[in-house]
Amino acid sequence: MIFLLIGIAVGVLPQVIGYILGPNRPDSAKNSPYECGFEAFGDARMKFDVRYYLIAILFILFDLETALLFPWAMTLKELGLFGFFIGLEIVTILTIGFVYMWIKGALDWE
Repeated sequence: MIFLLIGIAVGVLPQVIGYILGPNRPDSAKNSPYECGFEAFGDARMKFDVRYYLIAILFILFDLETALLFPWAMTLKELGLFGFFIGLEIVTILTIGFVYMWIKGALDWE
């Protein structure tokens, strides 16, 4: 309970102190929307290509695969033959998914 209270205090107290002690002098430049150094144009709700999200999901997937392969390789002796085949199954499933995405053209960037 003490650690929980300390954690909340460390997260909340600096924000409260900054809000109370910080200067509050708004003007038109501070209240204007900022977008890359120039005035905003167009609609903020414009459609993005789905490939952005697909590439991000693929990156996370293969990043997690790599993160799982290191502990699996380090404990391979203790896991034995059964552990080897389980790891091989995971790598095979992910490889099939990668090949499928490649064939479907999800990795092609125009």
